[in-house]
Amino acid sequence: MSTLVDFPCSLPTIPISSETDASTIALDFSKHLPHLEEHHFVQDAVWRDIFALTGTLRTFYSASSISEAWQETTKRAKAGSFVLDQNSARIVHLPQGSSWVETRFVFATNATPQTTCSGFMNLIPGSDGKWRIWVLRSILEHLKSGDVDVLEPVVKANGLPNGQQEPTHFDCVIIGGGQAGLSTAGRMKTLGISYVVMDKHQNVGDNWKTRYSSARLHTSREYAHLPFERTFPPCFQQFLSKDDMAEGYQSWVSKFDINIWLDTTPASGTWDSSKESWTLSIRRHGKEQSITCSYIIVAGGAGGQVPKMPNYPNRIAFTGTVLHSAEYTDASKWKGKHGVVIGTANTAHDVAVDMVEAGLSSVTMIQRSKTYVLPVEYYMKISNLSYNATNPTTTADRSSQTQPVAILDLISQVALHEQARQEPERFDALERAGFKLDRWGSIQHCLYARGGGHYIDVGGSEMVANGLIKIKSDSLPSQYTTKGLEFDDGTHLKADIIVFATGFEGNMRYLVHEIFGDEVAESMGDYWGLNSEGELKGAFRPCGNPAMWYHGGTIGQARYYSRFLALQVKARLLGTPLPLY
Repeated sequence: MSTLVDFPCSLPTIPISSETDASTIALDFSKHLPHLEEHHFVQDAVWRDIFALTGTLRTFYSASSISEAWQETTKRAKAGSFVLDQNSARIVHLPQGSSWVETRFVFATNATPQTTCSGFMNLIPGSDGKWRIWVLRSILEHLKSGDVDVLEPVVKANGLPNGQQEPTHFDCVIIGGGQAGLSTAGRMKTLGISYVVMDKHQNVGDNWKTRYSSARLHTSREYAHLPFERTFPPCFQQFLSKDDMAEGYQSWVSKFDINIWLDTTPASGTWDSSKESWTLSIRRHGKEQSITCSYIIVAGGAGGQVPKMPNYPNRIAFTGTVLHSAEYTDASKWKGKHGVVIGTANTAHDVAVDMVEAGLSSVTMIQRSKTYVLPVEYYMKISNLSYNATNPTTTADRSSQTQPVAILDLISQVALHEQARQEPERFDALERAGFKLDRWGSIQHCLYARGGGHYIDVGGSEMVANGLIKIKSDSLPSQYTTKGLEFDDGTHLKADIIVFATGFEGNMRYLVHEIFGDEVAESMGDYWGLNSEGELKGAFRPCGNPAMWYHGGTIGQARYYSRFLALQVKARLLGTPLPLY
């Protein structure tokens, strides 16, 4: 059972021979797809629907629940024309022995709106020799109006044509110009939806450009693209720097002529239910103006904008420098001084490494809780299977971004823990240095439940193991002193600089509250963390307001799920919203 979701699901235990003819098995079983019944599933089967049949994101557990929901939704949607992609059938083997036959299929729905869809089914044999579905996925691909995955580059004209006024009404306003907002804008454009992106920064890519000097992705270049193209070709380094990200975003926006208003922030917004329209008061280039729209995407990003920072007593006594990582740039001006970093996740390690390389006389990370450390080469070994120079990003996203979270959790733990078992000394050395290690942790738990709190090791762990970065993990700070920090156990730590790498408020509900007020924020609810089905709260799908969505997450989620936001908006503009189940 996954630790993320309180439902029975498990990895298969009956081995499948490599000699098994996956194509024949998949073809034989595919005839059941139009009329799946309970006996076609293993008892702890899982079905995840991504807008295809439920109009939203739903995950169902157990053969009885799945068969009932499948029959009801396929009948309601008039689903048919199920066709197996025989060439996609393959046997998947995990290191600990689990295996299954995976195959892809396509189908169409003929109710309103008409759609084309795809899916995956993972088949496993039972003790009786019969093959059954272990995991089923169904995915909305397209409405009957345009291809949300294709956008051609354009040659941008300078300014507006003579006599044409800049519009003040849009089908959709997108708040935030990071990867989530830009991806959504591109998808809107493919479907002919009028839109504008509003971003507070002065330049495209400043959401990256303005970060600390050493900031870079801890994930691969091939994972980082925006939609429609490989935004970062091989001339870019494997782990993109903040400047690389900004350059790629600027080029992409120019290439696809994305309508973005920079130096623009929404001050307030109201919803008129009688007109089904939003009115936004905005501040653009220092001037106030008003615009209207039918729909709003709040794309503030899952990382959040508001720094979280513990408030230790006696701050006034400390004679050194205190700042949050949001204010941090680099450590070059602190050579020879004593640096302390509060936190032990990705940013904390980046800052601590900076301090060591800048020549501070001591660098200490204060650890407040166990931290999961994932060596980057472990991650790359798995990521490169999907995200590589030969596999289209759309194909990789469809496969990787649609897995039920509980199943993804089980698979990733098996694959990553197996690698960790091969080099125990790497982790023993961290523990000897005082680092509280969540050795058998879950990266999915960090991403989906915590929204961070892990470290993808790109070199910092070696500095910890070698003593270049000290760890204080046996007691928490109780107050500032003149020359540093005092801890609950009475010990003291000298510090000239204290950097709080303690994260941000990632719940975009607070951003909605700030702009739109209590009632709208209350109707939208929370953003991020998992609900009882194992779906992200609020993300990518209908919430409490009929004309507002949240969007953010990892780079892959921002890119892939932007397509579903555009499809939902387009369906509503056509007067044929996706029916919810």
